[in-house]
Amino acid sequence: MIAKIHFYITHPCVFIIFSLVLLHLEATTTNQNIAVGGEEDDANGAIKKCSDDERHALLNFKSHLQDTDVFFSTWRDEEDDCCRWRGVTCNTQTGHVTMLEVGSSGLVGKISHSLLNLTYLNHLNLSYNYLYGTIPTFIGSMSLLRYLKLAGNNLNGTIPRSIGSLTELSFLDLSYLSLYGTIPLELGNLTNLQVLSLGFVGRCRVENIKWLSHLSGLRTLNMDGISLDKANHWVNVISSFRNLSYLSLRGCELSKVMYPYSSFVNSSSSIGFLDLRNNNLNSSMYHWLFSLTSNSLFELDLSYNMLDGIPKYLGNLSNLEVLKLENNSAVIKFPDFLKNLSGCSSLTLAWLYASRSRFTGSISDDIQNFSSLELLYLSENQLNGTISEKLWELPMLGIVDVSFNYLRGGISEKIGNSKIFVIDLSRNSLDGVPSTDNISSLLYVEHIDLSSCKLGPRFPKWIQTLKNLTNLDISNTGISDAIPLEFWNMWPSRLHHLNLSSNNISGKVPDLLSSFDDNAVIDLSSNRFYAGQLPDCLWHFKELKVLNLGYNNLFGRLPTSIESLFKLEVLYLYNNNFSGELPLSLKNCTSLTSLNLGVNKFSGNVPIWIGENLSGLYVLILRSNNFFGTIPSQLCQLAYLQVLDMSMNNLHGIIPSCLDNLTSMVQEGFSEKQNIQKYSSTKNTTGVVNLSYNGRYVDNAMIKWQGDEREFINNLRLLKSIDLSSNNLTGQIPYELINLFELLALNLSHNALFGEIPWKIGEMKKLLTLDLSRNNFSGGIPISMSQMTLLSYLDVSFNNLSGRIPSSTQLQSFEPSRYNGNKELCGPPITKICPGDEELEVPPVIGESEGGGNGIYELWRWFYIGGITGFATGFWIACGALLVNNRGRHAFFHFLDSFKDQVYVNVVVFVVKLQRVVRA
Repeated sequence: MIAKIHFYITHPCVFIIFSLVLLHLEATTTNQNIAVGGEEDDANGAIKKCSDDERHALLNFKSHLQDTDVFFSTWRDEEDDCCRWRGVTCNTQTGHVTMLEVGSSGLVGKISHSLLNLTYLNHLNLSYNYLYGTIPTFIGSMSLLRYLKLAGNNLNGTIPRSIGSLTELSFLDLSYLSLYGTIPLELGNLTNLQVLSLGFVGRCRVENIKWLSHLSGLRTLNMDGISLDKANHWVNVISSFRNLSYLSLRGCELSKVMYPYSSFVNSSSSIGFLDLRNNNLNSSMYHWLFSLTSNSLFELDLSYNMLDGIPKYLGNLSNLEVLKLENNSAVIKFPDFLKNLSGCSSLTLAWLYASRSRFTGSISDDIQNFSSLELLYLSENQLNGTISEKLWELPMLGIVDVSFNYLRGGISEKIGNSKIFVIDLSRNSLDGVPSTDNISSLLYVEHIDLSSCKLGPRFPKWIQTLKNLTNLDISNTGISDAIPLEFWNMWPSRLHHLNLSSNNISGKVPDLLSSFDDNAVIDLSSNRFYAGQLPDCLWHFKELKVLNLGYNNLFGRLPTSIESLFKLEVLYLYNNNFSGELPLSLKNCTSLTSLNLGVNKFSGNVPIWIGENLSGLYVLILRSNNFFGTIPSQLCQLAYLQVLDMSMNNLHGIIPSCLDNLTSMVQEGFSEKQNIQKYSSTKNTTGVVNLSYNGRYVDNAMIKWQGDEREFINNLRLLKSIDLSSNNLTGQIPYELINLFELLALNLSHNALFGEIPWKIGEMKKLLTLDLSRNNFSGGIPISMSQMTLLSYLDVSFNNLSGRIPSSTQLQSFEPSRYNGNKELCGPPITKICPGDEELEVPPVIGESEGGGNGIYELWRWFYIGGITGFATGFWIACGALLVNNRGRHAFFHFLDSFKDQVYVNVVVFVVKLQRVVRA
């Protein structure tokens, strides 16, 4: 596709690399043709070796560094010619070291002062290592440097002013460091600079932009992340650069600049790549943007701003190929947007990225003007109305993603008239399908996602005409039909991703060998498929990543060929009728991160090899099966485990005390292992493939949460829970369990556990749900539980607990039923009064009503009368006693002490009385 060629030519990273190559060639040519220092070749024309001084300088430089990647393997003391060392380049005529190229070499340490002894060095690249400390000021004395790259290290401090002395520099890259402070004005002395990259250099700012105006030869300028909020008239400075082709000012607080430009701005710009994303800019910026745009512009990024439209002058740019407006927070009417771009730009625009913004309206007929459009990303907007049939007639269109909008209507029959590779119309309100006659011309489509559209109730047989499919997602589309047997034979070894889930599809699952590529994601869950035993053909899927067959009518044993799934990360068989013991061969699936075998009829002991071999698991669900025996202590070796559900089996014995070895439940942080895929540009860590060759899959699980079944999908990686309920476990809760400080849910209910609840259980302060009901626990509820302020679900019912329920906001907020079946428990919220509380009881107040309403009224009436009278009487007695004589004062204070005690008793009695009236 043309877009791929465009990517390699125009991508900013490629552009910078291309610039670096040119500069490198220039430096190398200079080194080879100009002899610095006046040394002559010997009579035989032999190449000079490096000098001893420079050789020792390099060895000293090495001695200050740790070499994690064995980069310095050629830097040996016995090798007397340092020009042969890796990363070292010398002038072939003089032997002097002119280039030191040690970027991305795994070096750890500080930059050595010995570099000063490389007096002829003009090229220094120390980037993307692990260098720490500050940028040494002595670098400013290396006066011949033309190339300096320190990017991507752990250097801190400020940018030394001495760098301004390197007047020969044409390339300077200090990006991705941890610096702070003001960009020094001395950088304005580097008048030979062609490339200046200060992107994400740290917490730096520009106080005065004038220094930049001296760098008139700049071709590339990157100041991403540097605050320019005080850089008045910065637009004028940038506009003065005649050769500037690459400008990136991402996240520079440009919206805070009071005067971005003066009254006159030169509009002759040479900028080809312009990135202004994440600056909180509104549409007032278009006044000064005009001066930065011209027909040289081929890529413009305005993402993460607050723009409510696009000016018409952008539609006149005759070379604009890439436009990005992702995550824009202001409302833009998409039909108006298309009209404003329908000038020269519509003939050249190839890629339009506008996902996760606030576009409204329909995809109108004006889309037909964009004849060069190859890629259209409009997902997660607020588009409504219909999709114009003109969209499908665009001759170059290759990728369409308008998922997660509110579009409605049918799927156009003209969809077959374009050379489309990827179609994503998912999560819309589209219904209907194109006719077979029209869809058959979709010769190029490889990826189609119509999930949550309305395709049913019949199975869309037209899909079988798409001969080049590699990815198909028609999940949750209302299909209630039998799947044709020939469907499985349409794409011999081609399919990477198949998602038919959440329909009502019936039929037999045949031998899948013929259809799927060995690097596949298969999700047939939540249907009515049947197959007897799974076909024993899994040896073919050595690269399979995801196998989801949950919520079907599959039964039988797991085939032994499952041992071939070395790369399998997700095995989801939840809610079927699989039976028998887990095959020993499953232990070879060592890449598993999520194993969900819940709600089946598996039996036998819980295999110890789960803990020994499947060390990467973060989800293990064996609930509602027929497993018996004890919980193997080997499960404690699963350091990444966050979800453990072994409930509703026939397990017995004690809870292993080693559970505090489940590191992920002890330490802060959440799992990075959850499989969430949707179009990635390269093969990711889960192995699932690239941009237009991968569908959407998200790990999910049904979890019993606060008494109800709940499905966790996107938030599964945030969950940390243990459910061992409904077994025959005995013994006490191991004290070590309390060390699982990050646990959110613990369910030990419906067992035969006994002993006291650990008295430090309150240290599990992040628990949201705790169920200890229907066991044989005794003793009191630990006072430490009053510290569990996040607890939103508690059930300790039907045990042998006794004593007062500790007082806390949480424990008194639960229904009394959560404490039922514990005869010796007392205190709120249950009605049983604890021993010692009876002495606060008093005889009924005269006139108290049985119903309680009048009694409460009378209590409050007499309480107010008594209070007011007492206050008035006490006030005047006190004043009189204090004013008259000493004896009176003594009498007053004696009376006050007695009165205080009497009031205290009366108030306590009153409150108890009031509570009993309310309960009545």
